[in-house]
Amino acid sequence: MSVSPYTIAGNGVRNLYSSSSSYIHRHNCPLTISTILKTTPLSFPLNLSYVTAAVTPSSSTRNISKPIENCSSFTWDDVFQVSQSHNGSWDLGGFFQKINLCNRGSENRSDFIPFVIEDQIVGYVHNGFVDHLSKFKDVFTIIKDSTQSRHVTVQPALKTPESRTEALGNLYPVTSSYGGKVYFSLERASSALLWNKVAMSKKDEEKYLWIGKRSETKATYPGMLDHLVAGGLPHGMSCAENVVKGIAIPVGVVSYMDIDGYRFKRDVLFCYDLKLPESFIPHNQDGEVGSFKLLPVTLVADVIRDTDFFKANCNLVIIDFLFRHGWVSSLLFLG
Repeated sequence: MSVSPYTIAGNGVRNLYSSSSSYIHRHNCPLTISTILKTTPLSFPLNLSYVTAAVTPSSSTRNISKPIENCSSFTWDDVFQVSQSHNGSWDLGGFFQKINLCNRGSENRSDFIPFVIEDQIVGYVHNGFVDHLSKFKDVFTIIKDSTQSRHVTVQPALKTPESRTEALGNLYPVTSSYGGKVYFSLERASSALLWNKVAMSKKDEEKYLWIGKRSETKATYPGMLDHLVAGGLPHGMSCAENVVKGIAIPVGVVSYMDIDGYRFKRDVLFCYDLKLPESFIPHNQDGEVGSFKLLPVTLVADVIRDTDFFKANCNLVIIDFLFRHGWVSSLLFLG
C-alpha cells in the first residue's frame, strides 16, 4: 500500500507589547466570510502529489491579558467519532464560525494607540499598557498631538535599528509592511511563534493529513490539535528559506485580525505547497507534541467544522487548503 505524503504549514510570528505589526502586508485583508464567498477554488487534480504550507511572519504582542484556557479533554477516539456523529451535511456554517473566531474585537480598536517609528505605524499598544511603557523613559516616549491623540514611539536617541534592537533586546524584525524597512528586531520571548506544518498523504485513493496533538504540558493550547511542526521567521531569512529551501511553491496568503483584551493580533500566513517523500513519518523531537495521527482529509474538515478541537488559527490554514484544492467550494454554501 503506497503512501504519498504532502504537507500544509502555517507560520506565525507575533511581536511586541500589546500589539505590534511587524511583517503585516498593507494590502492584505483578513480572511472573512465575504472573501471566501468571492474565492474560486483552484483547479487541482486530486491525485497529484502536493502539499500546502503557510508561513506567518506577523504581528501581535506579548500577551499580558488573562491567559486563554482551552478545553482539551478529548482523545483521538473522540476525533475519529466526529464523522459518525453528524448528519453528513456540507453546510459551511461551522467553517465560517472558525473564521469569525479569529477575527474578533474590531469594535475595540479604539482601545489601542499607534506605536510609531520614523512616522510609520508599526503596531498598536493598549491604553492600559501605555503607563507601563512610560516607566522605561530611556526607551519609550508618549507623544500627544494637537488633537490630544496619543501615540507611543522610542526615544530620539535611538536613531538606528541596531540601537533600538539593543535597547529592547530583540531578534525578530518589526516593520510597517512585509518586506519593508526594518525599524528594530524583537526578542523571541516576546513573540508567540507558530510555524505549522501538516503532512498530507494519499492511501487507497483517499487523501490524508498528518495532524499533531499538542502536549498536555504545553503552556499554550495544551492538548489541542495542531499542524505538524512549529517554528519562526528569523530576521534576514525569507519565508521560502525558512519553510524548506528550494522546495516550497507559494500559493497565496491568509490573514486575520483578532483583538482579545490587551492583545491585538494582525497575522499574515504565507501559504506554500511542497511535496514530501513517500517515506515521511513525523517524529516529535522536543516534547511539544503528544502524538501524531494520519487522518482522512474529509475527517479533518468535519473536525474543523463541527468541533473546537483545533487551535484556532490552524483552522484558517486548513480551511484555505480545503478551498484551494476543491474539497470545499463556496458553491456549496450558495447552493
